Amino acid sequence: MNKVSKDVQDSRLQRLSAFTTHAEGGNPAGVWIDDELPDTSTMQAIAKAVGYSETAFVAPKHGYEKQIRYFSPLGEVPFCGHATIATGVAVALGQRGAQRGDQMGGEAGQTEGAGQYTLSTRAGDVQLQVSVQNGTVRATLTSVLPKQKEIEPAVLQQVLRLLNWDASELDCRIPPTLAFAGAWHLVIAASSKARLDQLEYDFEGLKALMDFHQLTTLQLVWQESDAVFHARNPFPVGGIVEDPATGAAAAALGGYLRDAGLMTAPFSFDIRQGEVMGRPSLLRVDVPVEGGVDVSGGAVMMGG
Repeated sequence: MNKVSKDVQDSRLQRLSAFTTHAEGGNPAGVWIDDELPDTSTMQAIAKAVGYSETAFVAPKHGYEKQIRYFSPLGEVPFCGHATIATGVAVALGQRGAQRGDQMGGEAGQTEGAGQYTLSTRAGDVQLQVSVQNGTVRATLTSVLPKQKEIEPAVLQQVLRLLNWDASELDCRIPPTLAFAGAWHLVIAASSKARLDQLEYDFEGLKALMDFHQLTTLQLVWQESDAVFHARNPFPVGGIVEDPATGAAAAALGGYLRDAGLMTAPFSFDIRQGEVMGRPSLLRVDVPVEGGVDVSGGAVMMGG
């Protein structure tokens, strides 16, 4: 058994699914917690062996400040929302003490690390609040300051062609844009849930285009109401066809809706994601008048 094969069975590595209350839903993430981070090549090899869309590697800095890096099977990403939520829940319960297969919850007295943490990421400092609500551990991340920039029409046309989407199928109330809250995502709103539910795309073609323009995912959405959005997130640059829950893209969407004046802050909404994939996920997004966007959820332990 090689070193990485041993590492992926190591007690320092936990497997959780974020934005769900059961192991069959949500987005799986690896969470590796130790006194020091492995070297970059080892982290990449572990993430590839784990095979989830991201694995977070966490080490202490000072007090409640922690260093964190995120790796997909194909490369490092600057920020990952669902792995951050998974990290918060794992830290709260004590990653070595949690029982596999249990809901990441329980009585308040069973938690070991609830509180406010500062995570030092490649995208900047992210605040992470971990709490117990009704006996269940929940985590809330506060993103770095969101920002947006226009998408070139020619690039948008290329993306739509690779998605097999037509411009007439878009929701003109939410114009396509590039949105950032730790990583860049291209937000495209469909005019109907039927359009969103049909996702067949040119994997290699979209991957090459996204790599060239340094996009982490596409944030494909349909707005059911002011309080509910549905989302799907192609992630070919990470070697994954689709992400079932994408916290970084959720924060980017919230920042875009506020900064473009499409919704009046403060406001909140839920994102339902992963349902068509059979991994239903629920993300809560709270958008203040200014500053970073809050994204909340729980997590559950998964089997090895």
